[in-house]
Amino acid sequence: MNDTNFGLLKATLETKLATIATGSDKRADIVIQQSADDLDQTQFATERDLTVSLLNRDSQMSRRVKGALRRMEDGTYGTCLACEEPISVKRLQAVPWAELCIHCQERSDRAAAGAPGAGHAEGVELGVRWEQFPAPEKVSENGGADRM
Repeated sequence: MNDTNFGLLKATLETKLATIATGSDKRADIVIQQSADDLDQTQFATERDLTVSLLNRDSQMSRRVKGALRRMEDGTYGTCLACEEPISVKRLQAVPWAELCIHCQERSDRAAAGAPGAGHAEGVELGVRWEQFPAPEKVSENGGADRM
């Protein structure tokens, strides 16, 4: 990745972080409001749940952006945290805070969705290469340990 791309990506990340930090303070919207009307109570609860979801999303995005900026500082930006292969420049331009290459991200998404074929052997654990470890053992029905 050339210095121009790197500089643009860093500026994009810093802008994103500033936008999150200066966004409206949603915490005030979490207050529990009382109402005699059940319909109003339901609406207040729904609005509170939405606010909590938005706060969680912003918090998670802030952590990802800060992590990307930290990786830029330590020289590991653009390297997949799961397989340690380079993340494509196209992917970083689309998602500058990407932690995983597209292949590991797809595996992670399938595993999170519980999709068939995305079991433990194909799971993505950040910073760990699966081929470094032997297959885990399981206890068979006859009491002996078998390889999975």
